[in-house]
Amino acid sequence: MPLTDLLPADLDPTLALALVALSLVTSLITATFSLGGGTLMVAVLALVFPPLVVVPLHGAIQLGSNAGRALVQRAHIQWQLVLWLSLGGAIGTVVGGQFASLLPATALQVAIAAFVLLTTWLPQPAIVGRSRLAQVIGGAVIAAVSMVVGATGPLVAIFIKGLADRRHLVATHAMLMTLQNSFKVAMFVLLGFAFAAYLPLVIAMIASGFVGTAIGSRLLVKVPEAAFRWGFKIVLTVVALDLLRTALF
Repeated sequence: MPLTDLLPADLDPTLALALVALSLVTSLITATFSLGGGTLMVAVLALVFPPLVVVPLHGAIQLGSNAGRALVQRAHIQWQLVLWLSLGGAIGTVVGGQFASLLPATALQVAIAAFVLLTTWLPQPAIVGRSRLAQVIGGAVIAAVSMVVGATGPLVAIFIKGLADRRHLVATHAMLMTLQNSFKVAMFVLLGFAFAAYLPLVIAMIASGFVGTAIGSRLLVKVPEAAFRWGFKIVLTVVALDLLRTALF
């Protein structure tokens, strides 16, 4: 069977291979610094596919990427945080699937970027890290927003950045994003999105993402703690500034 028969219509095979390579790179970045790769992925997908395709396709790819990372680092997942944030996430996905498409994406992107910058560089309120109610509400809001802008890893990171062990931070973030993207993909299936046309590309990108995760997981334990924390903040800041750039220009 020709390669073109396995790809979405009008997608050049060379470009498809570039997307597969991109998945490896973004997974490596995320496995090393917990986030950043997902936002880079959605930005590139937006250059290749129509807007109505980008968010569901991104959700499917990131589901596989994050699941692989959660599997590799499963021993370090902090399940109590996962429980409450994901409970809110399930609720928010349903709400977002019905109403979030009516909201202006540009305004949401600016709000997300500002929120990420403030919470990255200012002291974190205790309620964010300790309150179960705040975690449920936060998970719901993030999941609803995710149905519009796709990549909300930086927002999820706000709720777990207080974890002292970097392995706990990366693993817990991976599990949270796995569940959030599971909810998202299920909702888009219910809304009628035709994933079948993109399935071979998604599978190839998930497989290459797993390779990137394996490499990044090895780098994680070799990066000095101070460098990791600063790298984590820098990645958050770059992501936020890029969101501002794409929203305003």
